[in-house]
Amino acid sequence: MGITIETENYLIRETVFDDYRYYAEWEIDPDMTRYFALDRDRTYEDVVTEGFAFKSNDSIIDMTITDKKSGEPLGRVIISRIEPHYKSLDITKIYVGGSNRGKGIGSETLKGLLRYFFEEMKYERVTLDYFTGNTIASALYRSIGFVDEGVARNACSKDGVYYDLNLMSMLSSEYYA
Repeated sequence: MGITIETENYLIRETVFDDYRYYAEWEIDPDMTRYFALDRDRTYEDVVTEGFAFKSNDSIIDMTITDKKSGEPLGRVIISRIEPHYKSLDITKIYVGGSNRGKGIGSETLKGLLRYFFEEMKYERVTLDYFTGNTIASALYRSIGFVDEGVARNACSKDGVYYDLNLMSMLSSEYYA
């Protein structure tokens, strides 16, 4: 797709090969990935292999959150289930890595994504989910206007254990309200 989304402080751009080293570092940190369906034995090679698989799939966009001034990678966004006919998509993964967490980067990024998909692309529906018990994600998504849809039981696994995911969505009418 070749998209870049700009917010006040960040650029969300498509992932380039050099970004994988950041992802690999972030995605093995147990504090960082506590609520992600990523096994503990994940390696750099796994991250790269996954990234190349995403690049060959037209219904997935792998993006990097970067500092607008320095260009430093700060986090990752994966958009999937892109359905142009139905004007819907899923924010499958969004996170801020390392010491950049807790600074409002995720909130600004999410608002920028919503602005782009609702205002510029004229999408009707954006969905996302989060591990049951992830109160930080829950509070953020609700504060931005996402609405609960239900729970997908045993929807993902991590290290052989199944977890429930809370499903949320936002419709264009809710975004504009």
